[in-house]
Amino acid sequence: MHPGTGGEAEHERQAQVTAHSRPSLRAVLACALFIGLTIFTLGRAHAAPHASMVVDARSGEILYARNHDTRLHPASLTKMMTLYVVFQAIEHGEITLDTMVTISRNAAAEPPSKLGLRSGQRIALRYLIRAAAVRSANDAATALGEAISGSEEAFTTRMTQTARAMGMSNTTFRNAHGLTTSGHLSTARDMTTLGRQLLFDYPQYYNLFSRRSADAGMAQVPNTNRRFLDAYRGADGIKTGYTSAAGFNMVGSAERNGVRIITTVFGGASTAARNAQVAELMDMGFSRAPARAATRPPATPSYSAPSAGVAMAQAGSDNQGAGRTIRLQTAVARSPRPMGRPTAEPAPEMLMALQSGISDALSVVADAATVEVVPVDTELAALAPEVLGIVPVARPDLEAAEVAQIQDGAQVQVAAVAAGAAEPTAVAEAAPQAVRATPAAAAADLDLARAAGFRVANPADVAALNAVQESPAAAAPDSPALNDQIILTSSAPVALSVAPPPRPAYVQAVAAADQAPTATQVVARMSTSDARLWGVHLGGHPNRHEAERTLIQTSLSESAALEGGIRRIQQRAGKFDAEFAGLTQDQADLACRRIQARNRTCITIAP
Repeated sequence: MHPGTGGEAEHERQAQVTAHSRPSLRAVLACALFIGLTIFTLGRAHAAPHASMVVDARSGEILYARNHDTRLHPASLTKMMTLYVVFQAIEHGEITLDTMVTISRNAAAEPPSKLGLRSGQRIALRYLIRAAAVRSANDAATALGEAISGSEEAFTTRMTQTARAMGMSNTTFRNAHGLTTSGHLSTARDMTTLGRQLLFDYPQYYNLFSRRSADAGMAQVPNTNRRFLDAYRGADGIKTGYTSAAGFNMVGSAERNGVRIITTVFGGASTAARNAQVAELMDMGFSRAPARAATRPPATPSYSAPSAGVAMAQAGSDNQGAGRTIRLQTAVARSPRPMGRPTAEPAPEMLMALQSGISDALSVVADAATVEVVPVDTELAALAPEVLGIVPVARPDLEAAEVAQIQDGAQVQVAAVAAGAAEPTAVAEAAPQAVRATPAAAAADLDLARAAGFRVANPADVAALNAVQESPAAAAPDSPALNDQIILTSSAPVALSVAPPPRPAYVQAVAAADQAPTATQVVARMSTSDARLWGVHLGGHPNRHEAERTLIQTSLSESAALEGGIRRIQQRAGKFDAEFAGLTQDQADLACRRIQARNRTCITIAP
């Protein structure tokens, strides 16, 4: 055999084999096409059921509904309730935005979409909130639930209880993220109710749902709803969701000219188809909603304090209970007392000094004040240096009421002295008086004293007085007539004169400074920088409702900077100006810096 012949025969054999094999390839292609068509047909036959609802967010009026009470898989719309419960926990003091949460193995193992959290990692609660709201991260949602309630199971129980309190009677939660789980179901009506509740109950957090991206601590995460937010005018939220069992879901919200519409769609065929359907329903809602409608906020669901298993982040555990810690405080026990309005009162330091000075004055007068008994008779007043400049004493025969009257008169004068009187003052008293005097002093002008109504209280003292008058030199040096005091009494009206007590040191210093000659007169006034006379202006609004909402949102988001501030709405030139008054200058400056950092209007109002 020649080589060329053999080669041709081999070539012919290979050609025959190839020709016989072609029908097999066609069969394979046909089979593959059939299988693909079968899968597509089955997929269409088992597509997620469709449901939708449109409401006027202001009044809650239903503008359109279809299958809105059919229980379906909510997918990541679940995270709206996860975030609502987290906001509720923050509001009631269970946890804070800055709480560091330790990620458990359970949270880290959640399937995508996820932030990429690692077991044992510590991250601030605020970043988990952003990741769950903007990126729809499943691991972040589970970590939030464990941080609030200690376990995902306990947290989902609380989610369902909160749903019942809102009136979401057809919703049951089994996880915090929304992945398909047996019994984890909701309806278009219930999710619309939840979206409206988020809008009204936590407006300070609502802006999360309109952010195109957010800083989640580990990375800058994009919004899963950014296509609809960019494409539909006035859209500002709320949440999307997808699983194969649920289809493409969305609760969307948009506002135009003061009218807000909330639309819910379950079971979209794709992201584009769902967005188009939501836009169509939104347009229908805006066309049907009245231009003006009364705003009727939904009732805030009752808050029930969680059980003792309320959790915070805690490191050092690698089981499902990681991040569990018992909190003793579950709600704010006492709200701060509102601060007083600005007044022209002296500084607190000055008031304290005055109170201290008054106390000192009362103490000095009570213990050692000199009270002079001066009769009204002008002639007898000449005896004051020798006879009457003496501390009065109570007579045994004085009635208690008379003694109280004398003491009351002294107290009046004490108050006058404490209030700043520089000289003694006198008040006439009609009660009987008693004074002590030495026999020598009394005997000098005893006749004049008797003429004024004074008499010797003890008859035994009369002889001593007479002996002194007749022969002072003859009296014995140790005679009681010369050394003992005798008591003179009078029922005539007298005047009580109270000598002012020593002034406190700070008063003496001020008096000395006032008397010192000065070349320049210095006029001082209290600084207004620390007085609560400042305020902030948050811009004008078309109606009072918008102004009130701005004030509430700002008050909640900047509660520290605006502490003690007074909300007020001023109507000027057809606009409603939202303002905070009653702030210090530092408070007003800080509040405006923080508000302006959020790209919002804020102007400081000076006194």
